[in-house]
Amino acid sequence: MFLHVYREILLAFFSALGVILGGSIIGSFSAFITQDSPFGLMRDLVKMIRMWAIVVAIGGTFPTIQVIESGLFSGQITAIIRQFAIVVSALLGAYLGYWLVITITGGE
Repeated sequence: MFLHVYREILLAFFSALGVILGGSIIGSFSAFITQDSPFGLMRDLVKMIRMWAIVVAIGGTFPTIQVIESGLFSGQITAIIRQFAIVVSALLGAYLGYWLVITITGGE
């Protein structure tokens, strides 16, 4: 049981981190074509895709809301706590990716 929960939490964390890092790095390749600054574009992209990384990591918003609703009305507190931990993990992964890109590219 706990191993399954830890796996979901780690999956959410690293999925959000991967979306942020991958999206900003791959997206910055277009800066070479347009003769723009890759680091500047990476900073802009990471700000735009931060929320999408969280949504991708938690598997969309509808299943999360459905689990929270069933937990509230069925009295399953563990389901609510588990979803909360997954959302917080996705937030932390997205923020770590944001921080890494901003730090590597020279700050804001």
